[in-house]
Amino acid sequence: MSELTQKEVLDTEPTHHDEHIVSPKVYGVIFGALLLGTAITVGASYLELGDFNVIVALAIACIKAVLVILFFMHVKYSSRLTKLTVAAGFFTFFVLITMSMTDYISRAWGMW
Repeated sequence: MSELTQKEVLDTEPTHHDEHIVSPKVYGVIFGALLLGTAITVGASYLELGDFNVIVALAIACIKAVLVILFFMHVKYSSRLTKLTVAAGFFTFFVLITMSMTDYISRAWGMW
């Protein structure tokens, strides 16, 4: 049997991943995008969109959450299994929000 070096052993482990260094410029751009998302959320709160106010606010919040998860939590540079786990969490969140919004919109507000 040939002896493996420590690097070769680490490369064969399924949990091992290479480190990825993100430049400060990328963090600055993402931070700016998050600030812009916050400004859009504040601006959207002043618009009279009826039942869609909540939907617009949740959509903006989801976009901001995706940016944080992808870049600040380094999921963009992670393994497929990590990406699948995050996607499953978002799918579950989407299903729960959809069911909640269906109940909220279908109520007869002010009819009783």
